[in-house]
Amino acid sequence: MKKKQSASSAHGKRAVKSLKYMPDSEIDFSDIPEMTTEEIKRGRRVGRPKSGKPIKRIIAIRIDPSLLAALRKMAIDKDKPYQTLIHELLEKAMKKTA
Repeated sequence: MKKKQSASSAHGKRAVKSLKYMPDSEIDFSDIPEMTTEEIKRGRRVGRPKSGKPIKRIIAIRIDPSLLAALRKMAIDKDKPYQTLIHELLEKAMKKTA
């Protein structure tokens, strides 16, 4: 069975097709005011903060839905994010086997 395409994605594809390439040198930025020193000072860095700790890797694993539900419930009871709880449980299990 073919998946029905949503109206918004079809509209989006048509809109993209109607656009034509324009180099940055041709864009008129005259209606955008310059940033003040105060605005620059209030700005904040976007993204994850750099820390001295090793960076954690993002992975994908398959977990039975009932097990995941139980882990999420356990995390709520312990008032912590479920991914943090899974990390702690795996870490504890690794220390027992080492």
